Amino acid sequence: MDKRLTFNEDVKNYEKWRPTYCDKLFKDIIEYSQIEQGKKAIEIGMGTGQATRSFLETGCELTAIELGKDLAEYSKLKFLEYKNFTVCNTAFEEFECPDDSIDLIYSATAFHWIPEETGYSKVSKLLKTDGTLALFWNRPFVSRENDELHQNIQSIYQKYRPSSTKIVEHDTERYNYRKKTIQAYGFREIVFKLYHLTRRFTSTDYIALLNTYSDHRTMPSSTRVLFENEIREAILRFGDVLYVYDTIDLYLARK
Repeated sequence: MDKRLTFNEDVKNYEKWRPTYCDKLFKDIIEYSQIEQGKKAIEIGMGTGQATRSFLETGCELTAIELGKDLAEYSKLKFLEYKNFTVCNTAFEEFECPDDSIDLIYSATAFHWIPEETGYSKVSKLLKTDGTLALFWNRPFVSRENDELHQNIQSIYQKYRPSSTKIVEHDTERYNYRKKTIQAYGFREIVFKLYHLTRRFTSTDYIALLNTYSDHRTMPSSTRVLFENEIREAILRFGDVLYVYDTIDLYLARK
């Protein structure tokens, strides 16, 4: 099964717990791209529209691409009031659009699902000269290294998912790699920015959040139950409060 389709399995949970993005990020993209009424934009991997409304409100003609059928249908209804909105239930790789016709293409925590060469090459073909590419990712980081609850949770991850990649809060290597990759595909005037948000969860809410992630949903069910139970118990021992510190990395560039 394509892991991207796991997001389609529980749309309401995804809508409730997946984070939105800060207003300053949207403002920065809109100012850089000068997107407005009469211009065209594409969103790659819409989900349930966590990064959609701010662009619709500019009046641009926005086409949102979403592979999950249920996610696409949900978002059609969510943004029904906007006449400048179209949803395409397909993969970006299969999406068809005239070359050199789009002013802004953006993707929120989704572009990594597309093979690098396919994704960047297609974006370049679809964008007008001087059109904008905006890529951003939210990376949730659980507490701090000197936080005992954080240490407990890391040990649980190591027990049940020893091969999982440890998230680095300030991942300079990742940032530099993405900037170099964007430049390698001929994009210019690259701007890189970071944004930070904090979210508070109970044990129940945090388990619900975990169930929106593909790697969690694809764990064997028996293992997932044990894993979730230990996570829940750890948070309960610390007053049933867990903080998640979000780092959002944004990359802007022109064709």
